Amino acid sequence: MANIVVRSLSRRSFLASTAALIVAGSTPGFARTIVGRMPWEPGSATPPVQVRPGPWMFFTADEAALVEAAVDRLIPPDDRGPGGKDAGCAVYIDRQLAGPYGGAAGLYMRPPFMPGAATQGYQLPGSPAARYRAGLLALADHVRTAFAGKTFRELAPADQDKVLGGLETGAIVLKDVNGAEFFALLLQNTQEGFFADPVYGGNRDMAGWKLVGFPGSRYDYRDWVDQHDKAYPLPPVSIMGRSDWTVRE
Repeated sequence: MANIVVRSLSRRSFLASTAALIVAGSTPGFARTIVGRMPWEPGSATPPVQVRPGPWMFFTADEAALVEAAVDRLIPPDDRGPGGKDAGCAVYIDRQLAGPYGGAAGLYMRPPFMPGAATQGYQLPGSPAARYRAGLLALADHVRTAFAGKTFRELAPADQDKVLGGLETGAIVLKDVNGAEFFALLLQNTQEGFFADPVYGGNRDMAGWKLVGFPGSRYDYRDWVDQHDKAYPLPPVSIMGRSDWTVRE
């Protein structure tokens, strides 16, 4: 066996050298030597694209009105902050459905399909976008039939809660759609929209983070690591920074 000479090596140099070996060894037919710097180039990453206000990208106007009303009952406004609508939850869901998530990118979508445990992840044949389209249509039809032609948005808050509660428990049966599964999907996406980074269109003004005291994407927490049982005093920060950091001329 050949002798191995071990020399003093800084942690940064070791990480850089290891990364260089991975790059060289994992790319067929390609190798490059990196000396004295980290093995990546500035600006080469693919950060999330910030969601901008604008027209709905997936929902129709009627679908968007239903979803906005629903998310505002799932997370109603109160004296502690805005509800799901004003926090941008419907915008978050719309943009997600218009993107890779809506098309089930990265999910195995071939049969056989069968009931699975909650720990097994997505087990359904339809993509999230297809499930929303069918679920919203079936829900709108049910409300129109049960409430004399009204839309979900036109219902009183108590009736909206009754409909959502019926979906959750399975008491309301939708045509060709599992109401409980659709409710679970809507609730999950609403929660995501309320607590995800604002870059994705929800959690507007970081309302969800302020509610629970989450500091967001701040760079350095070393001064507070040992500050147990104390509220973090600084305001939250998004991936894109804070609006009050913008230079105003």
